[in-house]
Amino acid sequence: MTTLETLTAEEITEIDHEIALVPFRKAAAIEALKIVQQHRGWVSDESLRAIAGHLEISPDELDSVATFYNLVFRQPVGRNVILLCDSISCYVMGYEKIYGYLRDRLHIGFGETTPDGRFTLLPNACLGTCDRAPALMINNELFRDLTEARLDEILDGYH
Repeated sequence: MTTLETLTAEEITEIDHEIALVPFRKAAAIEALKIVQQHRGWVSDESLRAIAGHLEISPDELDSVATFYNLVFRQPVGRNVILLCDSISCYVMGYEKIYGYLRDRLHIGFGETTPDGRFTLLPNACLGTCDRAPALMINNELFRDLTEARLDEILDGYH
């Protein structure tokens, strides 16, 4: 099996575009991981090996990059990934109530996915919006100044 067998032509085209923008192939590692994740929802071991082969680096080296960045998912996730900010600002401004409400409504804790595959709940060290805490992100959409009352409306917008 060649490493290219597990990457689609579209993924290779997108990764090659990123490689062309940087001085050496492995500098495109994060973007390559994000491209495959965007297409597949997460980065499996097989995908990681394929990406590493295409970037001409070892799978271990690429895995160290993948596991360092918390937005690269190394196991399957739900259709919608909730990143709940647990920074000190969010903690002070009501993080525990928001987390409790999410946990009760979705019946999952951190690192878990709802049985219907709709949501995965993950902690996040900081979403960079401390002045509008508490905050969370669902997929690429940021929600700030959260209250329990707003959570139902927000969650209902995702299927």
